[in-house]
Amino acid sequence: MTRCPAAAPHGGSVRPTDVVQTRSPGRVVLLLCLLLAALGLSLFSASPADADTVGGDLPYQFVGNVQNNQKPLADVEITVQGNGYKATAKTDEKGQWKIGVPTKAAYKVTLDEDTLPKGVVVVKGGATTTAEFGLTNTKAVNFFLGKGERVTTDFFSQLFGRIVNGLQFGLMLALAAIGLSLIFGTTGLSNFAHSEMITFGALMTLTFSSILGWPLWIGIIIALVLSACLGWSMDAVIWKPLRRKGVGLVQMMIVSIGLSLAIRYVFQYFYGGATRQLPGATLPSTIRFGAVALSWVDIASMIISLVVLGGVAYFLLRTRIGKATRAVSDNPSLAAASGIDVDRVIRIVWVLGGALAGLSGILYAYYRPGVSWDMGFQILLLVFAAVTLGGLGTAFGALVGSLVVGLFVELTTLWLPSDLKYVGALVVLILVLLFRPQGILGRKERIG
Repeated sequence: MTRCPAAAPHGGSVRPTDVVQTRSPGRVVLLLCLLLAALGLSLFSASPADADTVGGDLPYQFVGNVQNNQKPLADVEITVQGNGYKATAKTDEKGQWKIGVPTKAAYKVTLDEDTLPKGVVVVKGGATTTAEFGLTNTKAVNFFLGKGERVTTDFFSQLFGRIVNGLQFGLMLALAAIGLSLIFGTTGLSNFAHSEMITFGALMTLTFSSILGWPLWIGIIIALVLSACLGWSMDAVIWKPLRRKGVGLVQMMIVSIGLSLAIRYVFQYFYGGATRQLPGATLPSTIRFGAVALSWVDIASMIISLVVLGGVAYFLLRTRIGKATRAVSDNPSLAAASGIDVDRVIRIVWVLGGALAGLSGILYAYYRPGVSWDMGFQILLLVFAAVTLGGLGTAFGALVGSLVVGLFVELTTLWLPSDLKYVGALVVLILVLLFRPQGILGRKERIG
């Protein structure tokens, strides 16, 4: 025991007579080392970070430095969006930013000009650019700033742009929804594996056009033929034997869920988890209609969708097989009694549904843009929502439901964050079914 000065409680004076127990010299040295280490860590953590990092645990990084006249600009918002992923970061005091993304793919990187100082705008290349990784896991994206007047887009111009995008998305969605609706109408099956039929078309196009290097139009034709064959084989190998054995619709729906999972992970095994691009997917939007900027791919997508949907309408209304399809959808037993080969009609519907789903997947790969192993599953809920909203089992109801879903998905981004854009369509689905349970074009059914 030794005597040493100690601080009096509550900031009082120090009395020499206070007694404390000292520890061994080794423990004192250890305590001092710990204190110095804690002090060093606190000083290190107090220093400013190199950049505002979002998604730092993700494997791939977009980085950049925002400057004007070699002066860094802080608190400028940068948004990276693509392949179902979106993240926003602000520049730090050095003008630096960093955003992590989950996959190597093409992303749209946008600088929010509203967060720039007054009189400073993006003078070259635009506030939005498409960036794609090379051989490394880091991609630098920079914007050229200078003096100028900021051009703002009024609400009605934004509204018109969202309507055009919504129509494009709705037409693409209708291709998948009509196939699903026809299958449900003729068999009563809610096919959850329809999402993999969507993915299959995009993957086959990727295989023949990008991996094998064949011309794009040949790859698309082969992909559509193989998608139709996939629909045929699904019915021949799985669904027709189950129907003959009298398996219930609930059990068949569960089988479709398992089939969906199995095919999806087969896709992942052979193609990996990365997102890849089809040829021409990153073409710039050079065609302008007022405030709306579209690329040739966007215009081609809408034209193809309209032509194919018109062909499906003609098939259902004017051809013998189309009329037989509608008869089977209305009443299979009565159709069989009138001499219609129900199994043959169902087989044709599966082939048509597979081809339409494959085409929808190809167009969706350009709309996203990107091809991934689970891309069909990402929009499966919207496809079911479109079918239910328009009326179960009705092809034209699926078309109307798809357009409504597509428009609301895009229009809600005027008021809601992009991460919540699917909420509006699902809310509309609930409201419509509350007042019209059979859907927009569905028919009331008598119970009992």
